[in-house]
Amino acid sequence: MKKNVNFSFFFFLFLLSTISFANEKKIEVIDGDTIHIGKLKYRFFGIDAPETKQICEKDNIKIQCGVIAKNVLKNKIGDKVPECIVKDKDRYQRLVAECFIDKESLSRFMVREGYAVAYTQYSKDFVEDEKYAKENKLGIWSMSFQIPSEYRKSLRNK
Repeated sequence: MKKNVNFSFFFFLFLLSTISFANEKKIEVIDGDTIHIGKLKYRFFGIDAPETKQICEKDNIKIQCGVIAKNVLKNKIGDKVPECIVKDKDRYQRLVAECFIDKESLSRFMVREGYAVAYTQYSKDFVEDEKYAKENKLGIWSMSFQIPSEYRKSLRNK
């Protein structure tokens, strides 16, 4: 009888772990404004973060500000799954969305902490957050940097 109880208990644990694993979604942070959740690709609405290969400069020292922005976002998300509200689709077929962790906008967080700029070509939602980061010299605002959209344009013109 004891063997049946042990088998049932372990079988139950196995099923429980299988169900939990099946419900988990793989989160991948691509850069400071793009994430993948499972097979879905999200581009954050209203912001523009430095590209992963983008370099900024502070006190004559080159800094990988794109990598830093990516890591800041990665640390903010941690092991949680963001909830995203889709607003549009971009030309790369990514879902343009505002994503949240514990009801906090990741777009607002990235701009307010200075690791992204307000993408005013598409939205004015984060202009005040950018102003705050700029005034307090947070993140990239403490460095010399090229606006991400201008950086991408300069790469196309080479």
